[in-house]
This record gives sequence, C-alpha cells and structure tokens, in this order.
Amino acid sequence: MPSIADTLQLIHSELFRDRLSELYGEGPEALTSQVERYSSLVHEYNERFNGTDVYLFSSPGRSEISGNHTDHNLGKVIAASINMDCIGVAEKNGDNKVSIKSVTYNEDFTIDLSRREDIPNPSGTYTLVEGILNGFEKDGYNIGGFNVCVTSDVISAAGVSSSASFEMLICAILNFFYNDNQMDVVTCAKIGQYAENSKWDKQSGLLDQIACGHGGLISIDFKDAQHPVITSLNFEPVDQAYKLLIIPTGGNHADLSREYSSIPSEMKAVAGELGAKVLGDLRVEDVLSRFQEIREKAGDRAVLRALHFFEENGRVDKQIKALEEGRADEFIKLVNESGNSSWKWLQNCYSNTTPETQGVSLYLAVTELFIKNNGAGACRVHGGGFAGVIMALLPKALVDSYTEYMQSFGVDQIYSIRMRKYGAVNVNLLLNDDKLPAAARN
Repeated sequence: MPSIADTLQLIHSELFRDRLSELYGEGPEALTSQVERYSSLVHEYNERFNGTDVYLFSSPGRSEISGNHTDHNLGKVIAASINMDCIGVAEKNGDNKVSIKSVTYNEDFTIDLSRREDIPNPSGTYTLVEGILNGFEKDGYNIGGFNVCVTSDVISAAGVSSSASFEMLICAILNFFYNDNQMDVVTCAKIGQYAENSKWDKQSGLLDQIACGHGGLISIDFKDAQHPVITSLNFEPVDQAYKLLIIPTGGNHADLSREYSSIPSEMKAVAGELGAKVLGDLRVEDVLSRFQEIREKAGDRAVLRALHFFEENGRVDKQIKALEEGRADEFIKLVNESGNSSWKWLQNCYSNTTPETQGVSLYLAVTELFIKNNGAGACRVHGGGFAGVIMALLPKALVDSYTEYMQSFGVDQIYSIRMRKYGAVNVNLLLNDDKLPAAARN
C-alpha cells in the first residue's frame, strides 16, 4: 500500500504525468498544475488525518451533448466525461467512521457508521454521503470506514454535474476499499441517483452519474431502466475541427430544484393520461391522438415537453449515425436543433418565477448571432437548465474571436473542455491498466 512519501514520489514521476495527460490533456501547463494540485491535496490529507497508506481517486464532471431531459422518462442521450474533476486522497480506516474534509467547500465532518444519527441542519454534502451509504446497504453492498480529503474544480451548480462527480468519487472509494472493485458503473450510478432522490428530493435520472462514472463520449438508451445500454462513440470527426466550450451566464441552478423537478413530473403526467408511467413506454402518435384531452388535463407546457422528449430521442439516433459516418457538420446541425427544442418546447432556459433574469437565453442569443455571422458552430443550454451555463461547439479557428466577443458582454471566463477517456477511477490503478475494473477500461 502506498505511503504518503511513496504517493508524493509517485505524483512527481514521469509515469504519473503520462497518466495525467489522459485525464487532463498533454499541455505542460495543465500537467504541472495537476501535479501541484494532487501534491497539495496529499499534504492537506496528511495534516488533517496523519495518513499512512493512501490512494488517489478522480471523478470527472460531464457534458451533456444531446438528449436534454430525457433520461428520467427512459429516453436516449449523448454525454461525455470532461477534464474538470473531483479528486480525493483516501485511506481505509479501522474505526468504522467516514471522515470527509472538503477543501473546495470548507467542510469537515464525520459519520459514525455504528450509530448514524440525524444531526441538526446538515450540509448538502453530508446528506449526500449519508444517502450513498444507505444506498450501498440497501443494495446489499459493503460499507466501512475511510478518511478522505477532497477538492473539485467541477463548476458548482452550473450544469456540469458537480454533485454526480462527487457521488461517483465516494462510490469509487467504497467500491475499491470494501467491494473488491466488483461494482459496475450502472450500479454505482443508481446509488448516486438514490442519494439525490432520497436526500435532496431531486427527481434526477441516471444520465449525470453514468456519464461521470463511465468515461469517454457515450450514448445511453434508458429504455430498460434496470439495464441501460451504454455505447462508446467516436468523437474524432467533430473533435478534429471543433472545440467544446462551457460559458457561465452569471447564475446558478442551486435553488431551482422545483423548476427542475417540474420537467419529469409534467412528462410523467402526460404519460399517466395514456396509462403509462413514463414517456419512454409510448410513441408520439399516442400523445397526438389524444392531444386536446391531454392538453386540458396535463396542461399545454406538459404537452410541449412531451413532444420535446420524442423529438430528442430521434435526434440522438441521427447524431449517432452522423458520428459513425464522419459527418461532423450534420452532427453540429443536430446539436443546434436540440438546443432550439430545449428553448422553445422544453422551456428550461429561464425560470418562470424570475422571468426578468434570463442569462442563459441572453447568452444563447448573442452566441447565435456570432454563429450566424461566422457561418459555423452550435450552441445550446447545458445540463438541467433554467440558469447556469451554456455550451458551444465552435470551429477551432473562431475560439479566440468568440472569447473576445463574449467578454464584451460581461463573460468573465470561458472554459475550453476536453473529453477524457476515464470516468470515476482509482488513479493508482491507471499505472497498471489491467487492474482497472472492466467498466473503467475504454
């Protein structure tokens, strides 16, 4: 088992830098900053826990490319893990306690597994960890004590799944320490989903957790809720010519759970009028055949959101085919169509409770003007929506001029995103690829 000294030596080795390039890119600046980041976290861990044998873990954020708000109704999506991540220095302990220090959010707490009690005013992180522990036990998996020091550069409350990234990190730690790394990505994802559903009352699907846990660009078909079909996709045709950008709009969706939950609720209400639980069990013709009746009972917005669901599923199939055939321009065109559907039919680009605040819509509008004037590119709301960030796919030659253009409208920072090969993983095992769990090898 790696000691603190061994781990620090490992972080500064050439072999470790090679593996970091697979997570963060090959630029010397990125690698140097990540070496410093991991080293600093090891020192932080040692100061807090006086560690002896530690392991390094990384869990990425995710970018949703298409299939906006379809997973919770058993639809289809395209998503990717990205080079923003949550990292942890962790050690198995023998005191049956889970102790977590978050450097990013300045939290430090312990959960005693032998007598778990409700505490007054727990933080969101505390309740999420509690939910994950409950999920492991509920599904018959092992839990036990560990210490971990965590830091994250996944933008919080901004549509790149900082919560799912953290959930999958904790799952990866418990999987490695107490379950022999035998749990697959979908199993861990369901536990993360359970934690959000039960502790945050958030009606999330499995998209975020699977994308953070799996790695690479993937399509997911949720038709069979218990066994979603995950397929790795080749992004090379688009990646050669385009750059994926994430643009914060100055707001976040941390306090918009009600707006977020209204989407699956309304979609399911439409399904319910047709005797089904979710839209994934129906066809668009089923909705259109009883259009007026469903409109009266479920409401106009619910019908629009249902139509968005069916159109998105068809679009995902077309995008997969475009990637398979190397037709980057067709893929980009369909990303724009997906974004327009989210804005007009799904209606998740601003909150109805605060219509005077429409950062997402405004920045989409000025980005659309830029794309129109330059003749290429795509943009769309990113993630759950209502506030937070937008996504743009632009020709690489236009990135600098777009950055300058958006800065003139008050955008402080634009994130250039790289897709990464690995999902949530024990970084030490990257040094010996054949020891990785099967789901982590691409």
